[in-house]
Amino acid sequence: MRKVDCLIVGAGAAGMMCAAEAGRRGRSVLLVDHAKAPGEKIRISGGGRCNFTNLRTAPENFLSANPRFCISALRRYTQRDFISLVERHGIAYHEKTLGQLFCDDSSKQIVEMLTTELRQAEVRLELSTSVASIARLGSGYRVELSSGSVEAASLVIATGGKSIPKMGATGFAYGVAEQFGIKVMPTRPGLVPLTFDPDTLERLKPLSGISVEAEVACGKTRFAEGLLFTHRGLSGPSILQISSYWREGEEIRIDLAPGTDASEVVLKAKADNPKQAVQTALASVLPKRLAVAIAEEAGTVRPLGDTGDKALRALGERVNRWRVKPSGSEGYRTAEVTLGGIDTASLDQKTMEAKAIPGLYFIGEAVDVTGWLGGYNFQWAWSSGWSAGQAV
Repeated sequence: MRKVDCLIVGAGAAGMMCAAEAGRRGRSVLLVDHAKAPGEKIRISGGGRCNFTNLRTAPENFLSANPRFCISALRRYTQRDFISLVERHGIAYHEKTLGQLFCDDSSKQIVEMLTTELRQAEVRLELSTSVASIARLGSGYRVELSSGSVEAASLVIATGGKSIPKMGATGFAYGVAEQFGIKVMPTRPGLVPLTFDPDTLERLKPLSGISVEAEVACGKTRFAEGLLFTHRGLSGPSILQISSYWREGEEIRIDLAPGTDASEVVLKAKADNPKQAVQTALASVLPKRLAVAIAEEAGTVRPLGDTGDKALRALGERVNRWRVKPSGSEGYRTAEVTLGGIDTASLDQKTMEAKAIPGLYFIGEAVDVTGWLGGYNFQWAWSSGWSAGQAV
């Protein structure tokens, strides 16, 4: 029977950060994962360059039933702290947009950095190792692994959520929480493309592949970033962002030309050049294929001079205030994160320890804290993992 101070299940971003910090404090740490390699989500993130944090990280960039829960961890281990770690390992990086930081080279550098930290902290890492059962044992835990039994004073669950199951994602953390009587908030896919019903999809199919800068809103929340028409519906950063706020049955509002009054554009074009086709005038603010499709749907594929002002204003409305009701999302298959999860009311916000179950911790995506697109979820992993690492 092996005995360790701390057993961490899940060798992703949060798990590796927690393990390195605990090991650095002199704790004996065993980190296990059922995957063949650590940090698989890190490796595929950011198009292979890993959007590892965001300069603008703040509590308001996160969704949770308790928006204040994340404040302690984010303040104790900030984006600047992680940037300092990246710089100490000599990893070159750049800001892409909106505070998003990416590796100049490869996301593998972040994985290598973390595994180096594990080695230096003398953490034992076991891969291709699954968990069969977990039981309380006095003041600690007995965990049956595929590699044998382990007794641990502290147990950290860092197995993430359900997003991207092809990478091995499961609801393991939620099962552990339920075993110990800890509430799990309802989960759903987040940062995910939205889909349309068959009729809407047929109508918009010709637009597949078109991208524009757009402002997308749902309720009082709005994001101004890229939008992409797909063969299933809508994607792109603005759609992924709003998907975390959208609920089935709701409509979203889209401005396809933010900062431009499309009605004024076509009315001015009519005054200046009445022989110009409506779709041509519209193409001055939209991709040509999109301009043609909108003009065709509005029944205004004709010269501007032959089109009434009322019809042109209505056309502008379609551009600046398009309302559409998605039928659903692409689900966990393509979702970047899982919304919901371990109820934060059950956890200590400073240490991430379960209040009613001493020695049991939950960190990272498994917890009901979900960030915006753009490196925020990685920062939550670093911050929550670091916080638990100081306590186990």
